[in-house]
Amino acid sequence: MSGGSCLGDQINELIRSPERMVRILPLFWYGGAPMIVVAFACWYLSVRTGRDRLGRVIARSGAVTLLLLRLPELLLFTLDGALGQECMDAWGPPEIATRNAGMDLYFLAPPILVLLAVRPARRGFVRRGRFARTVVAVLTLMTTLLVVDQAAASGKVSSDRELDCGGFGNGTVHDVTKAEKDFLCRVRGYDSFMDDGIESWAKVPDRVVLTQGRHLCRLAEQHGGDTGAPAVREAPHAALAGALAPLCPAVARAQELAGQRQQAEHAAYFAEKEKACAAHPAHRPKIKPVRQHRATMWTEFWNIGGWEDGYEDSVPDLVKELVGSEPGALAIWAADEIGHACVTTESYTRRPPLETKGWKEVVEVAYESPTGSLTLVDGKGATSPKLTTSGPGSYRVRVHLRGRALVHQVPYPPDGAVELLIMVFPGERKGPTVYR
Repeated sequence: MSGGSCLGDQINELIRSPERMVRILPLFWYGGAPMIVVAFACWYLSVRTGRDRLGRVIARSGAVTLLLLRLPELLLFTLDGALGQECMDAWGPPEIATRNAGMDLYFLAPPILVLLAVRPARRGFVRRGRFARTVVAVLTLMTTLLVVDQAAASGKVSSDRELDCGGFGNGTVHDVTKAEKDFLCRVRGYDSFMDDGIESWAKVPDRVVLTQGRHLCRLAEQHGGDTGAPAVREAPHAALAGALAPLCPAVARAQELAGQRQQAEHAAYFAEKEKACAAHPAHRPKIKPVRQHRATMWTEFWNIGGWEDGYEDSVPDLVKELVGSEPGALAIWAADEIGHACVTTESYTRRPPLETKGWKEVVEVAYESPTGSLTLVDGKGATSPKLTTSGPGSYRVRVHLRGRALVHQVPYPPDGAVELLIMVFPGERKGPTVYR
């Protein structure tokens, strides 16, 4: 039987949204406990004031309201159970469906007890009415279905090799499509996209996983492929949403479009910062450098690093919280933890004149270049041109900074607030020098 013929599940999806709107009301929290308390309180006060009938009406109304919230799902579950195993699968893995049905049965008990408690006193044995007999029959049938569902055969759980998740062509599962195989591989954690898989579905039979995946796909299709829609997110099998794309073209397309939007937003964001940096006047060197380069550089850990091959693990300590060096490694403060800086690098063959005007901090340190290949690398992986243009040897690195105070003063500083001018030139002096 196809999932589209599972009438109970289809009706349940239609009533899920309005039911959810009711259940978020405080009276229905904790399984309806506040409603039970209110109903009993009203009944008790009415009895105390001699208005027994009014009290029974209020208590019964509250109890029936709770029954109406829980009973339809049980009845629809029972209907699909009668239609066949595939329709039972549409409600989730056996353990999840059983647990949900068991909780519904559990929450039916309080309102039923309320109805029994507020009955008027009767003398002798009285045969129960049709409604009471029907409720007993439904509850008995539900309990039977739960037992049968628990006793059902577990079904096949295919291995990585059987599904050929590695794509070597040696799979032994041939009764499913490639899309279904890819979906199962993701769910099981056999796919590099989801290394850990979905733990709660690890031992669920392939047949059930695919049925649930198709059902979740239909829900997602109703919302444009959005797996974040409430109807999808709150479904019993919502955990499968992360693996759904291979099985569900609507979800794959929605994820592709979301990725394109995110890339466009990121590109626009970075372009805005780069535009702000480009708007700063270019530095005019006092003597001609071998190379001058301007860039917007990013960091997620305060500093921009510079390394030579083989020295990438070095983390130098900063002098005056601005610049630090070790052989083969350089570190320069650039942001208040996360952010960007407008960076100008200049490489010289001799010491350039000192410039302090317009800069808030100027610090110079020694640097030993083992290979002559020092470059700056930011948090995005962007690199500067080689700074040690004279090859291996001893250098001085002079760093100029402005804008640090501004980024410390306001939570959202303007774009391009931090400016760095980095001069690298040969020099034998070893100690640091603080000019400003």
